[in-house]
Amino acid sequence: YKDEISLGVIAAAGTLGQIIPPSIVLIVLGDQMGVPVGSLFRAALLPGLALTGAYALYIGLVAFAKPDVAPALPADMRIAGAELLKRVVLSLVPPLALIVVVLGSIFAGVATPTEAGALGSVGAILLAMMNRSLSFDALNRAMEETSRLTIMVVFLLIGSTAFALVFRGFDGDIWIETMLTGIPGGALGFLLVVNVVVFILGFFIDFFEIAFIIVPLIVPAAEILGVDLTWLGIVLAVNLQTSFLTPPFGFSLFYLRGVTPSKIPTTSIYRGVIPFIVIQLVVLAAITWMAVPK
Repeated sequence: YKDEISLGVIAAAGTLGQIIPPSIVLIVLGDQMGVPVGSLFRAALLPGLALTGAYALYIGLVAFAKPDVAPALPADMRIAGAELLKRVVLSLVPPLALIVVVLGSIFAGVATPTEAGALGSVGAILLAMMNRSLSFDALNRAMEETSRLTIMVVFLLIGSTAFALVFRGFDGDIWIETMLTGIPGGALGFLLVVNVVVFILGFFIDFFEIAFIIVPLIVPAAEILGVDLTWLGIVLAVNLQTSFLTPPFGFSLFYLRGVTPSKIPTTSIYRGVIPFIVIQLVVLAAITWMAVPK
C-alpha cells in the first residue's frame, strides 16, 4: 500500500477510540458535565458508526479508483469459504462479545462504568489467556501504564479544582457565562465559538486538561441556552478527535511519527490524514447542528 493511505488509516482509526464506547473520553466528559455516561455512550453510537462507515467507504472508493494505491492481495495469499469464515469468527466474535457485555451492563443499569470497566479488564485477561498471549510482562506493563494514567488524572483533578475555586472566587465563572450567553446567534453561535476554541486548544493541551478546566466553564452557559448536554459532550468528543488528527500540531500525528520508520517523511503522514479530517469535519458539523435546540 502507498504510505499516505496506510498512515492515514492508522491515524484516523486510532482516534475512533475517543468516540466509540467504551471511551475514557466520554466517561470523563460525563463526570464533568453531570451527564449519565450511559446516555453519552448511546448518543456516541450514531456518530461513531457514521465515522467508521465513512472511513470504510472512502478507503473502498480509493482502492477501486486507484488500484496502485491499495492493491489487492496476491491470489496465492487469499482465503475464502470455511477458512475465511473461521478466521473472521475467531478474530471478531470474542472482542465484540466483550464489548457487548461491558456496554450492555451499563445500558441495562446492571453495573456502573467503573464496575463495567473492571468486568472488561477481567474479560480482556481471559481473552488473552484463550489466545495464549498473556504473559506476566504484558500484564505488568498494562498495570504500570494504568497506574501512571490514574496518577496523572488525579493530580490534574486536584490542580483543576484549586484553579476553579480561585477562578470562581474572582467571579471568573460569571464573566465566562455572560460572555458565552451573549454571543450573537444564540445556541448556534455558542456552539460554533466553543468548537473553534476547543479545536485550537486541542493542538496544545491534552484532553484531560480541557475536560477538567474548560468544560466546567462552558456547561452553565450551555444550560442557559438550552443546549442538550449529552449532544454537547458528543460534539466536544468529535471535535477533539478531529483536533488531535489535524496537522501540524495534532497529538495523534506526533505519536504516529514516533513509531514510523525514519525513511517515511512527515509530509506523507500529513497528506494521508487530510481526507479523514474532511470526513470528521462533515460529521462534526452534522452533530453540531443536531445539538442546536429546535
